[in-house]
Amino acid sequence: MRKIYWAADSTVQTNDITTYPQTGMGQVLSLYLKEDVEVKNHAKNGRSTKSFIDEGRLQAIDERIGEEDFLFIQFGHNDEKDQDPTRYTEPYSTYMDNLAIYIDVARKHGAYPVLITPLERRCFMENGHLGMGAHSDYVAGMKQTAANLNVPLIDLYSMSRAELKRAGEAESRNWYMNFDAGLYPNYMEGKTDNTHLRYAGAVLYAGLVAKGLKELGGIYADLLVEY
Repeated sequence: MRKIYWAADSTVQTNDITTYPQTGMGQVLSLYLKEDVEVKNHAKNGRSTKSFIDEGRLQAIDERIGEEDFLFIQFGHNDEKDQDPTRYTEPYSTYMDNLAIYIDVARKHGAYPVLITPLERRCFMENGHLGMGAHSDYVAGMKQTAANLNVPLIDLYSMSRAELKRAGEAESRNWYMNFDAGLYPNYMEGKTDNTHLRYAGAVLYAGLVAKGLKELGGIYADLLVEY
C-alpha cells in the first residue's frame, strides 16, 4: 500500500471529539485518494518547522517512511510567530534550512517529498476585501527551497486566496471555525478563529491539494481517484 506522510500544523491535523467540529485537511484527504493510498497524518496543532523537529515528530516519520512513500510538508502559520522562540523561524534562512531537513528525510528513504505552501487565513478587512495575511515571505521561502532542491510544490496559498476572494467574506464563514463556535460545547464560545477549518473548509482545501497533485502529473496524479 502506498503511504502519504504529512508533516504540518493544525490546518492539517486529525481531530477528535475534543476539538469538534474542527477538521484538518489531512483528516479528509482520503476522499480524493485511491483505495490503495493511506494517509499517515503526523500534523499537530501549533507546530512550526522548528518545534515539529525539536519534539521528535519528524524523527517518528524518519523511522517509518519507506521507499516510494510520499512526504507532504506544509508549515508557515507558526513559523511566523516571532514572539515565540520555540517556534519562530526566519523565512529566508532557518525556515528554508528546516524545510531542507524534511526533504532529506524523505529522499534518504527513497520517498518523494512534496512542499505545500501554507493555507491562507480568513483575513478579510472591514471593507470586505481580502487582506495580505502574514504568509507571503514564508511562501516565497518555500518556493525558493523547491527551486533550489528540485522539489515538487503545490501552491495552496495562492489557490486558497483565490477561493476566498471568489467566495467573499460571508460565504467563506462556513469554512472556518470563527462563527457559531458557541454551538459546540467542546469549543471555546465566542473564540475568534479564522485559521482552523470546519469540515466543509477541510474538504474544499484538501481538494485544492488534490488539484495540485493532478497538475504535477505522473506518480502524484496517480494517487487520485477519478472525479
